[in-house]
Amino acid sequence: MQKFILEQSDSDIFTAHSGLALVGRCVNQYTNLAATLARSHGSAGIISDFDVLASYLGLLCLGKSDFDAITGRRNDDFFKRALGLQAVPSSETMRQRMNGKAEHFRAAVNRASIELLKNTKAKINGLATGHLPLDIDVFTMDNSDTKKEGVSWTYQNYDGYAPVACYLGQEGWCLEIELRPGCQHSQNEFIPFLQRVISKARKLTKKKILVRLDSAHDALDTRVAMSGDRTLSYIVKWNPRKADVKHWHAKAFAEGKVSKPRDGKKIALLTVQERQEHDGKGYTFSRVTRVTERTINKTGQFLLIPEIEIEGWWTNLVLPEEQIIQLYKDHGTSEQFHSEFKTDLDLERLPSGKFATNSLVMALATLAYNILRLIGQVGMLGEESPVRHPAKRRRIRTVMQELIYLASRMIRTGRRLKLKFGRICDGFAAFHLVHDFLLT
Repeated sequence: MQKFILEQSDSDIFTAHSGLALVGRCVNQYTNLAATLARSHGSAGIISDFDVLASYLGLLCLGKSDFDAITGRRNDDFFKRALGLQAVPSSETMRQRMNGKAEHFRAAVNRASIELLKNTKAKINGLATGHLPLDIDVFTMDNSDTKKEGVSWTYQNYDGYAPVACYLGQEGWCLEIELRPGCQHSQNEFIPFLQRVISKARKLTKKKILVRLDSAHDALDTRVAMSGDRTLSYIVKWNPRKADVKHWHAKAFAEGKVSKPRDGKKIALLTVQERQEHDGKGYTFSRVTRVTERTINKTGQFLLIPEIEIEGWWTNLVLPEEQIIQLYKDHGTSEQFHSEFKTDLDLERLPSGKFATNSLVMALATLAYNILRLIGQVGMLGEESPVRHPAKRRRIRTVMQELIYLASRMIRTGRRLKLKFGRICDGFAAFHLVHDFLLT
């Protein structure tokens, strides 16, 4: 076994996270965050508001969410230069400033997320129908055994938060995450959020949009809010609630399209029209209904009493029932995006005791997520990618490991700065590709 001699260099020009140079380029060149903060909130002394928010954004892109993590970066000259900071704040300054101006900061950061996608002309891939999927979903964040504001009992049977998130396109670009108390019902105050994210999507594309929602949003208000716009389609999972199972079973198998995928299992598909009133105005809604009858389970066991399952999807798309169901099935991909926030960005347990500050943290996380997604889409899908297997997108953690955590040496030459990578650096070609993309 080879023995190593351990020494610590006197130089501070080495960095293990060269990818922050790409993060800083995204924030400073493709968003107006610095100008917006300076214009709206003025100067706050030696440490500007932008210094505070950009520093925390840098931490998130390193997979760290604790305010105290900034302490190790205060003497890191590369961290400051890469993010375009005048100074790196202390953890106390960061916490106090974010607590004091959380609401104002959150609005500026949310705008910056959309500016980034618009100004970089981020590629947004759609569906075979020509629509861009807009997936909205609620997920939970476990903050048990804490006394943070807004922490309460969630539908997952633990104390925490229940934010609602919106993702556009097959890449999963995040338009907004609204932090909510754990006990808040998914439909409560949902319509304003829905209208807001649709408006944001319109700023990024002129294509038709397909909104996909689960059964927690099966409400007449939701369907009415999405009616009347020919460029807006939707698929909302039906919540049968107190539906008469025997009635729908008989109706579907009598009037619908019946198939038998295996012995002991029959499926009936039926599209029905329902007339409903809202504020004195009548609306007609279409629902695809699927009724499954099982007399033999999947292991071959015969059942004494047949199992009857009913499902449905409200939609204004005029497509075959099978295609409607398949389009909704892809909505489940959004669960992967939730996990990237909670694990890759280290945000399962939020860092502050104040609800408004944690809302700001989620807004900054949205911006960090989109930056890392952009870096991954540009640099890690082609031949230059250090990850060789094909994919539609790279997980945020993979982007961090392959491009953000790249070691290099910062060299000052004249009035310029140079990053010098090792001779054996698998990610250099991809890093160079993203860097050139952001310079155009």
